[in-house]
Amino acid sequence: MAVRITVRVSPGARRTEVVGRHGDGWRVRVAAPPERGRANEALVLHLAELLGVPKAAVRVVAGPASRDKVVEVDGLTAAQVDSALAR
Repeated sequence: MAVRITVRVSPGARRTEVVGRHGDGWRVRVAAPPERGRANEALVLHLAELLGVPKAAVRVVAGPASRDKVVEVDGLTAAQVDSALAR
């Protein structure tokens, strides 16, 4: 079971955090710069930690070079993901 969520990422922030909703998806600030995949890596690590899943269960499946990304999470339902990110 995997769920997909849309994420708008703002790299180069002071700290990594989920800011809130952005349309049907989520807005996330990451401290890492947008170079050589560092922002994507920071996003995956932060989401895995927040959701309580292994890093391997979270992956960017669309938009790796864009601010708007689609992230797939294994092992959780959409409701569980939304609940965890809303905290």
